[in-house]
Amino acid sequence: MSRISEEEVKYVANLARLSFSDEEIKTFTTQLDDIIGFAEQLNELNTEGVEPTTHVLDMHNVMRKDQVVPSLPREEALKNAPLQEEGQVKVPLIMEAD
Repeated sequence: MSRISEEEVKYVANLARLSFSDEEIKTFTTQLDDIIGFAEQLNELNTEGVEPTTHVLDMHNVMRKDQVVPSLPREEALKNAPLQEEGQVKVPLIMEAD
């Protein structure tokens, strides 16, 4: 039984802005079906009494403590900006204002 259809693969490819030949779609459909089948095998495992984890090793936060330090002067931060206006980086408009 196929877990994923060619139409679903085409739909996801379209969302990702990818185009594939019909042969590639068939190949990806088979490969994705195999991957899903492998992942479904995990549902067969007995996980009774197993604590949920995000990593196989006992990991701890290794980030440094926050420290207040002086920031860059505005001129230094903006020196490589292609466009500037009133001390800020100017970018092209991407949304229409109502």
